[in-house]
Amino acid sequence: MTHPTLPVASPRESRAWLGAQLRARAVATGATLVVGLLAAATAIVPAYALGLLVDRVRAGAGTDALVPVAVVIGAAAVVGGLVAGVSAHLIRGLGARILADLRERALDAALRLPVAVLDRVGRGDLVSRVGADISAIDRAVSEVLPTMISALLLAAISLGTIIGIDWRLGLAGAVAVPLYVLGLRWYLPRAAPAYAAERVAIAQRSQQFVESVQGLRTVHAYRWEDRHLAGIAAASARARDISTSVFALYTRFVGRINGAELAGLGAVLVVGFLLVRRDAVTLGQVSAAALLLHRLFGPVLQLMVTFDKAQDAGASLARLVGVLRTDPERRAGGTTPPAHDLVLTDVGFSYDGTTPVLRDVSLRVGPGQLVALVGATGAGKTTVASIAAGILRPEHGAATLGGVPVTELPARTIALVSQETHVFAGPLGEDLLLARPHASPEELTAALARVGALSWALALPDGLDTVVGEGGHPLTAAQAQQLALARVVLLDPAVVVLDEATAEAGSAGARDLEQAAAAALEGRTALVVAHRLTQAVTADHIIVMEQGRIVESGPHADLVGAGGNYARLWAAWADRATADPGPTRTGAAAGRAVDSGGPSTPQPRHGRWTGPPLTAQRE
Repeated sequence: MTHPTLPVASPRESRAWLGAQLRARAVATGATLVVGLLAAATAIVPAYALGLLVDRVRAGAGTDALVPVAVVIGAAAVVGGLVAGVSAHLIRGLGARILADLRERALDAALRLPVAVLDRVGRGDLVSRVGADISAIDRAVSEVLPTMISALLLAAISLGTIIGIDWRLGLAGAVAVPLYVLGLRWYLPRAAPAYAAERVAIAQRSQQFVESVQGLRTVHAYRWEDRHLAGIAAASARARDISTSVFALYTRFVGRINGAELAGLGAVLVVGFLLVRRDAVTLGQVSAAALLLHRLFGPVLQLMVTFDKAQDAGASLARLVGVLRTDPERRAGGTTPPAHDLVLTDVGFSYDGTTPVLRDVSLRVGPGQLVALVGATGAGKTTVASIAAGILRPEHGAATLGGVPVTELPARTIALVSQETHVFAGPLGEDLLLARPHASPEELTAALARVGALSWALALPDGLDTVVGEGGHPLTAAQAQQLALARVVLLDPAVVVLDEATAEAGSAGARDLEQAAAAALEGRTALVVAHRLTQAVTADHIIVMEQGRIVESGPHADLVGAGGNYARLWAAWADRATADPGPTRTGAAAGRAVDSGGPSTPQPRHGRWTGPPLTAQRE
């Protein structure tokens, strides 16, 4: 099955983006163009000088006529080499700056992509764009762009010089131009879709590979190794076949270019012969015109050879500009909410557009209050948390903070901590600085101390300078979650959404994480997806979900006394705790421990629920 992909920009959109980048760097672009023209002009001097030498020899000049011509040719070679080097440097520098801007903007857009979009298109397409496509453009900037620009400028100046010698010779040499154009018109309509298809095939191959690597344990568990290997092999075969067809198309294009060169040079020699017979031009002038045209064959051939890579880079540019067209969930700026009450109103959501995951969910989390979401797996708790955090957008209904849609809030207003916490490679202190780049060492240690992580952080080999993450000192699941909670403390958001942030810690680590989570949430508006019901005990209010709906809501004691869904969940939790009595403790903010073996001492974190009643949404 073919995966949907992110948008791809049209050629017009790609040209418009590139033109805007060049206009934004007008001085650098102008300097590059001037130096390029100077380099092309010095390149035609030897051919013109040799034409003059032919006329002088025919006029009976002696060997002393060679000296000035040799000096001119030597000086032109030295100056031309220096100017060509400067031109290539300027072109690469300009291209590198544009590419750096493109890379940063594409990464920024990728980081802001809605989760629903990323889940739909797959991560392989995005990985190929910020990886293989960036590499293709980088190669074009460093290897292809200088050659193409110098060849185009040389072609323009050479043809202009031939016309200056004699317009008839210029017209004869121009015979090659329509043949070049015909070759391009034959090639471009076939090559552009072929290169685009090649990039898509590479993206699909990346998707197959990424899915297989990310789901390695599942693949092993279900013995799907052969199936995934076959999928990767099929995707690789498609990419290979398309690449082969593209190369075959390119070789046919080169044959047409060779034909254009033969026609152009032949026309100049025939017309020049006729003009010399009529004494309309000198033999030296015809020689110069022929040499100038022949001088173009190398650059034009290089231009056509590199056109293959230019097409590849053009397809990659269109894919990256397409990423820039995506509508990010959260943009710079935003509207500061006047209050910190988090409200979801009649929210509905579906991942595939057909199967509803949430149905008319309404809830309110008052300022400074903690609301816990509980329910069986698949009830829709994580989806509610993602919508409340602004990661997902509801299909209908609204999620607001202080009356402002959560997708329009300034950055750092709502923090989401999930059980899939990433530890970035680098020193532990720098990992924390992601939340507050200019935090002092004292603020870092205070944040770690608040979530109970300072002792183990200082015990690392190099303390906060210890390299963690990929290739560094390994952290346990509980330590990684504490690190994420310390980032929350440093970020200091008004609202925090915890999505089962203590689920992966195990019984021993859960008590510490629950304590760390409570400390991080102190004084903040919080919505918590409670994997462990000891988290729900201390909440101001509990919302019970089932099949995408709210079926119960209220304080812990009231729900247990009602004998409904929550009471059954609590009884099952208590029975399991009795069978496996691993002690757990609620958050430090509550200042007490709750035994998971029984619901005898539930206490709300801030007293009983004081907000407006939450209505359960039923069918």
